[in-house]
Order: sequence, then structure tokens, then C-alpha cells
Amino acid sequence: MATAPRPRTSTRDPEDVGRRLTAWLGTRLPGARVRDIRVPSSNGMSSETLLFDIERPGSPPRGCALRLAADPAAYTVFPVYDMGRQHRVMRLVAEHTDVPVPRVRWLEEDPAPLGAPFFVMDRAEGRVPPDVMPYTYEGNWLHAATDGERARLQEATVSVLARLHGQFPPREAEFLLPDASSDAHPHPDTQSDPHLDPDPRRRDSALRRHVEAQRRYYAWVIDGVAPSPLIEEAFDWLDAHWPEDEGPAVLNWGDARIGNIVYGDDFEPVAVLDWEMAACGPRELDLGWTVYLHRFFQDLTVGFGQPGLPGFLRREDIERRYAELTGHTPRDMEFHTLYAALRHAVVMLRIAYRQVHFGEVETPGDPDALILHRASLDAMVRRTYWS
Repeated sequence: MATAPRPRTSTRDPEDVGRRLTAWLGTRLPGARVRDIRVPSSNGMSSETLLFDIERPGSPPRGCALRLAADPAAYTVFPVYDMGRQHRVMRLVAEHTDVPVPRVRWLEEDPAPLGAPFFVMDRAEGRVPPDVMPYTYEGNWLHAATDGERARLQEATVSVLARLHGQFPPREAEFLLPDASSDAHPHPDTQSDPHLDPDPRRRDSALRRHVEAQRRYYAWVIDGVAPSPLIEEAFDWLDAHWPEDEGPAVLNWGDARIGNIVYGDDFEPVAVLDWEMAACGPRELDLGWTVYLHRFFQDLTVGFGQPGLPGFLRREDIERRYAELTGHTPRDMEFHTLYAALRHAVVMLRIAYRQVHFGEVETPGDPDALILHRASLDAMVRRTYWS
């Protein structure tokens, strides 16, 4: 999917969305119109993002981006799209940190105007490392950059995580904790499962809640379709290798990867995007995701016969620099990179079944064949991936 033509993500017509958005906008900025509405070319598989300009008599055009909850007719990637939650996270990040986030102009939680809740934010100008074709492939701006320029981008990206985790008040992130009610856990008889911590405080930790929320998400993904033996084995691996010390909970960006950052010509971040997966948990959630999502693209690239960017975003370099910036040495990173690969596998499984839904691919006999990084995740479970 990362190297094939872009899968279908919506049944909406951008021009129709633009007309409806103009009608809605007119109630807030009389005389304003939406012009040049378009879909970004390379990134985004979940919520819809549309770019457009606002034109208003007597004012210069304003570049904006529309973040719209996923099309319910398009086999959505996630079961719930809480645009108010995303808006709140972005507002709080702007309030409490110096991490650059776009200014949100309007939040509309009534689905009537566009068919789903949405918000409008300022558009950041710059360059984004592409997903399709991946930035690890030859021919894009990041691959063509010098080693020094990529090192500058890597340094700036790790700095974003360090500042977010260190500057944001942890208590302000607690609203992002998943529900910890007893019926939300897949193991009601905790005493009978040797992998679960007998300490109820540990069972109710931020990391445990995060993992149990992922179990519920996986159950939703496979409802009515074949389960993935590999994903279920990976969940068992997590239980068997649970960290002794999870560390304090902080705000995690969630989808912490360079494909969600707009960079300027100086390779510094201009805007940090896509907060729908924001979470409260150990800082290694973000670090593991950053490390693994690069490995996902790098492994794909090597598999297609290209060298990719082997010296870029290496796990040891990210861990070392993060420790230098924060004083916190990342721990249990084998756990957290496997967890990132598992989470990505669940998302990719859902996206693959959406392709089946739209007739873009056939359903294979083995559901694990739908996981692009099957070999990597399997190697992590066998503890051979990092050796």
C-alpha cells in the first residue's frame, strides 16, 4: 500500500464539500468564499484533510486546511472521530509548549453543514516527507537532501518530542486516558492470567489502559472478518514482557512521525499535524512509534531493492539524543517498538479490509498476508529483529 497507487479513502466530492463549506463560512465571514479546494497528494489515510483558500473582498487570500471526520460510508479506519478532542489537544499544546501547531480558526461539532464534524485551521507552508511514494525512495526532496540536512531534520524532530513531553503539564493530559472501567478489559479474571500484573494499580496504569484500548480497537477491526494470528501473538508477547517500571505518564503526540510535520526550507518544523491519536502514557509510546514508522518505510524500500536511508532516524541515535535533551534515558524500547509495530499492523489491517470493501484487492486466505510489515513484526516477536 505504501508503494501502490493511493487507496481510496472517501466517497466525498471535494467540490461539493467546498460549496457546502462556503455556505457555512458565510455565516462567520460574510462574503467569504472557498477557492481551490484540493486533497493533499501523498499523506493521510484516516481523517480527511482538504486544503483551500479563503477569499474575501478587501482581504488577501488566506490559506487554510479543513480537518473533517472520516466519511462513514468509506469503511472508516477508526470507530470514533472526536474532532473536539483533537481541537482541545492542539489548543492546549499551543498554550503550554513552544511546539508549532497550526492555529485552529473554527471548530464545528454539528455534522449538518458538511455531513461530519470538522475544524478549520491555518495552512502551514513548507514540505512534508511523503508516504506515497515513501520518503525513503529515490526521487523526493528528503532523499535528495544532504546527510547534514537530514541530520538537522532528525535533530529538530527529536527536539519536538522532547519539548512536548517536557513542557506539557502531565495533569492536563489525563483527559486522554481511555476508560478504565472493568468491562473495558478483555481479561476479567485477572488473577487467572499469569501475564497480568497482580497489583491493581499497575493494571490500571496509563500504559495498561492504552494497550487494552488497542485490544478493543483490534476486536472492532476484526468484527465480521478473519482475525490475525500474528497480531494476537504480538499482544501475548506484550503481556509476557511487560515493563517493570513504565515511567510517568506524559502527553504523547500519538502519530509521532516525520510524515506529520511540515518542514521549512531550513529543515526545521513549521507545523506539527495530526493529533487524533494523542494519548496519555509513557513517553516511549511516541519514541517507539517514531522509530518504528521510519523502519516500516525503510524495510519496504530495502525489500524493493533500494538502499533507502539506512543512516537516518536510527533507533540508537534517537534514544541517545532524546536522553541528552531531557535527562530521561528511554527504556524498554524493544517493548515499545514492537507495540508500535503491532498498533500499525492493526491500522494497516483495517485499511487493507477497506481496500477489499472498495474492490481494490482480493481477500487472501491468510489474513496476516494483509499486513505489509508481517515479516518485521514476526521477527520482533521472535526477538530477532534488532539483533
